[in-house]
Amino acid sequence: MRIGVPKEIKNNENRVALTPGGVITLLKNGHTVYVETTAGINSGFTDDDYIQAGAQILATAKEVFDTADMIMKVKEPIAQEYGLIRPDQLVFTYFHFASDETLTRAMIDSKAVCLAYETVEINNTLPLLIPMSEVAGRMSIQEGAKYLEKPKGGKGILLGGVPGVKPANVLVLGGGVVGTQAALMAAGLGAHVTIMDISLPRLRYLSEIMPANVDTVMSSQYNIEQMLPHTDLVIGAVLIPGAKAPHLITRYMLKLMQPGSVLVDVAIDQGGCFETSKPTTHATPVYQVDGIQHYCVANIPGAVPFTSTLALTNATLPYAVKLANLGWEKACEQYPDLEKGLNIVKGKVVCQAVAETFGL
Repeated sequence: MRIGVPKEIKNNENRVALTPGGVITLLKNGHTVYVETTAGINSGFTDDDYIQAGAQILATAKEVFDTADMIMKVKEPIAQEYGLIRPDQLVFTYFHFASDETLTRAMIDSKAVCLAYETVEINNTLPLLIPMSEVAGRMSIQEGAKYLEKPKGGKGILLGGVPGVKPANVLVLGGGVVGTQAALMAAGLGAHVTIMDISLPRLRYLSEIMPANVDTVMSSQYNIEQMLPHTDLVIGAVLIPGAKAPHLITRYMLKLMQPGSVLVDVAIDQGGCFETSKPTTHATPVYQVDGIQHYCVANIPGAVPFTSTLALTNATLPYAVKLANLGWEKACEQYPDLEKGLNIVKGKVVCQAVAETFGL
């Protein structure tokens, strides 16, 4: 199979879908890999690295899309890429369709096969979302701490405090991979952390593994409202696979918070779990609503591309090999986890959550 890796062009998206090491693996399986020039440069991989691995370098994204049977990307195609995608072409990337109707309809019109990293599922886990969730969860605390600083518009509080001064209060909404990593990171910095989830078994598990400065609380509107007046940093880490995220904090509830507090919405690529959330970029990551800082960058791991690219390729490469070796139809027949990644196939929506979101 001919596999194409275009350069990511979303704002400040510095990751690349395949490392030179991944190229070697695909070549060993008898496939050809085409990489757009400088596609890996921001992740620390030069064109020479890819050439030495056996890839062929192409000058433009159009050449890559025109040549390849399967496109491997990191983020969803943006408007200027829609017209490059061919009917029957397999596009293997993060799509997050439920948050973007324009993208959904563009991919329907393209008649391509859209296999989404974020809905590949095995044993009730999302193996291709986990590595980026781990990065995003840890970075959410790093970024939240930065925007709590007064020069950045925050209330001027140090996350871990100092002897004689209380640490910040961090509220994590969602006890999945993102929430767990965020809570561990915040706790490691010395903050007082509360993690909320609607699953009592999950809360029991978290209470066993978390350090002493992390509390677990059942998630409900009442409990969230009780927490907000005393919370300095909120991490939104709620995920419903393939579907739009629920709004757990409304605009009215912002009035319960102190000015300069920070909301970090890691669920923004699924529509966001705060009513006042809107996607931002690394170029302009924050905005204020009613005095509350909102950090809603949709590609948080793009800020640490070397780490993120390696972590992503570790997870996606085995699936890419299966798709290339068998073709998408046979691969999805043999591997039910891959089949769950199918969202749109040749003009038809085949993911229930996406269909329900847009009434399709």
